[in-house]
Amino acid sequence: MLKEQLSHKIDFKTKPVGALGVLEQLAFQIGCVQNTLTPTLTDPTMLIFAADHGIAQAGVSAYPPEVTHQMVLNFLNGGAAINVFCKQHGISLQIIDAGVNFDFEPHPSLIDAKIAHGSRNFLNEPAMTAAQMEACLTAGAAVVATTKGNVIGFGEMGIGNTSAAALLMSVLCHLPIETCVGRGTGLTDAQLSHKIATLTQAQQTHAPIQTPQEALQCFGGFEIAQMTGAMLAAFADNRLLLIDGFIASSAFLVAFKINPDILQNAVFCHLSDEQAHAKMLDHLGVKPILSLNMRLGEGTGCAVAYPILQSAVLFLNEMASFESANVSTQSQ
Repeated sequence: MLKEQLSHKIDFKTKPVGALGVLEQLAFQIGCVQNTLTPTLTDPTMLIFAADHGIAQAGVSAYPPEVTHQMVLNFLNGGAAINVFCKQHGISLQIIDAGVNFDFEPHPSLIDAKIAHGSRNFLNEPAMTAAQMEACLTAGAAVVATTKGNVIGFGEMGIGNTSAAALLMSVLCHLPIETCVGRGTGLTDAQLSHKIATLTQAQQTHAPIQTPQEALQCFGGFEIAQMTGAMLAAFADNRLLLIDGFIASSAFLVAFKINPDILQNAVFCHLSDEQAHAKMLDHLGVKPILSLNMRLGEGTGCAVAYPILQSAVLFLNEMASFESANVSTQSQ
C-alpha cells in the first residue's frame, strides 16, 4: 500500500511523470526504507575504516604502506578531500582504526577498533584468522551502534586494498581475476601485470572458497571486514547506506552475499574510475548516482552525492501537487 501511495505522491507533483528522473527513484527508495510518505535525512555520518594490508609488501601498490597512517593523520587534521566535502555538506566524520600499522594518539574523531597492526600477506596465508574476521564484523557493528542519524556513508583508507577488493570480487562474482584488477593508486603497465600475476597466485593458493565469510577471511583487510559488519548492522537498524567506490562496494558485496535484503537500503553514490567497479555494480544490478571519474576512496563519492539525496527528499516533502497548486494535469 505504501509503495502505491509513494508512487502516486511522486507522480502527481507539478511536473511530467518521471521528469525528475533519478531523484524520483531515490525519493521512492528512501520513503520505502523509512516506511513513510514524508522521509527525512537526519545527522548524516561518514565512517572511514582504515587498515594496512600484508599484500602491500608484494609491490601491488604505487604507494608505500606508510601512506595509510599518514593519510589517517591527514583526516584527523582536517586536510583531506573527505574533510572538505563533509564540512561543505554538514556531514559528521569518524575515522576507525581497524588495523593500521601505527599507534595513534587519542582524538575525538578517531575510534580505536584495531584488530592488529595490519593483516597478513594473503599470498602466503589467509589475511586474517577466523576469530579476527568475526571480531571485525562485531567491531563494525559496535561502531554503528554508537553512530547517530539515519544516514551512514562508508569510506576507507588502506594501501593495498584494491588488491583485496579485486580478489573478493573475483571469488564472489565468479569472474576472472584479470577483469577485477585495476591500476589502483596509479600503476604502470608493468606494475599492473605484476599485480595480476600476484593476485592470480594468491587466488590459486586459497582455492576453493565456499562462503563469503571464507573469502573475507582469506583476502579482506580489517577495514573491509569491519565495513561489512557495519553495513549489516546499519541495515538491521534500517538506516540508509551510502556506498562509495570500488573498495566500499567490495565490502557491500560480501554483506550482500551474507544477506541479499541489504540491497534495498543501499544507495551507490558514484561510479569509480577503477575499471572493475562497473562490473561489480552490474553484478549487484544497481546504478550509481554520479560518474565523475573519481577514484579517491575516503567516502568522497558519498559526500559529493549527499546533496542529491537531500533534493530527492525535499521535492517529495515540499513540492506542490497538481491539486494543491491548482494546476491542470496531463490531458487524458
